[in-house]
Amino acid sequence: MGNDVIVVHAREEPPDRWDAAVFLAGPTPRAPGVASWRPDAHAELRARWSGGGRLVVFDPEHRDGRYDDYGGQIEWEESSLHLADEVVFWVPRDLATMPAFTTNVEWGMWHDSGRVVFGAPRDAPRNGYLLHYAEKSAVPTADGLPETVAAALGRIGAGAARAGGEREIPLVLWRDAAFQRWYAGRRAAGDELLGARVVFRFGVCWGLHVRVRVAAEDRVKDNEIVIGRPDVSAVVLYRPGATLDATEVVLVREFRSAGGAVHELPGGSGEGRPPEVALAEVAEETGLELEPGRLRAHRSRQVNATLSAHRAHLFSAEVTAAELDRLRGAGPYGVAEAGERTYVEVAAFGRIRREGLVDAANLGMIAEALLEAR
Repeated sequence: MGNDVIVVHAREEPPDRWDAAVFLAGPTPRAPGVASWRPDAHAELRARWSGGGRLVVFDPEHRDGRYDDYGGQIEWEESSLHLADEVVFWVPRDLATMPAFTTNVEWGMWHDSGRVVFGAPRDAPRNGYLLHYAEKSAVPTADGLPETVAAALGRIGAGAARAGGEREIPLVLWRDAAFQRWYAGRRAAGDELLGARVVFRFGVCWGLHVRVRVAAEDRVKDNEIVIGRPDVSAVVLYRPGATLDATEVVLVREFRSAGGAVHELPGGSGEGRPPEVALAEVAEETGLELEPGRLRAHRSRQVNATLSAHRAHLFSAEVTAAELDRLRGAGPYGVAEAGERTYVEVAAFGRIRREGLVDAANLGMIAEALLEAR
């Protein structure tokens, strides 16, 4: 255990590959004769690391005690914090010798990142505010250094081998299925991830500013972000008419913060295979229970290839006249505790086109399903 633990001190270059990385955040002694807590953290990490690969430990203290470039120190710490899979905050605050003023700022920047643990001795002063936000953000906490280190390594587990630009993808995102689907597509095209920076994480959604070498064009693209979320399943419920424009389509109306009251196809994301998700979403948003055999699968496509990596899995089902009558004006449906409230509306395809009832992505999915059904 701990045989491949590499400590990278302030201003030192990190290795080009690793399986996990931690940053040791917390106060640095400011008075002569006051011992740093970080050597004990090194020892705990060496004793407890059992991932089998390489663990990199970012230590913001200089190997030889020098602090001769304040600006460079700040830049190194910022870069290393972004590289870390877990930021270990250990705050044995002493107002005279280790006031931890900088630590307070770092904690404010990282407490809700989903990749921090917090520890402090019970008698350390002025940590109540930090502990409040630890609880609010569901950050693991401990009152001993060994337990704090153990909490970080427990979340890291075995880690994951990453090299080059991959190192800039923290484990919390590396393990995300939507990210891996996006990255698999880039690798299949021969593209190379040169760097990345997590812009945001909100629930199951994330934004990543990426730097990619585009193999087909032999150039570097670095001025865009990729937004990721789980794939969705969408269903076109329709009743054939005499013409394509006369074909009636079942829509759901729901308030969306970006567009207000919008019309869209029944659908969403959830647990299970896309057809299972499709059936569950139709029942949830329209009240209609469909037998699996009535569902017809169409192609899957990216919904917005210029911005979002997720795909829509498209399905359709022909409904009966009686079902259509029951669906007209039905609702509200949806999952109330998730803020979802849907109302069913039925419109002819011609009206949908002329009045712009749906966005371009929904219009395209409806058109594809209806044209394949004719």
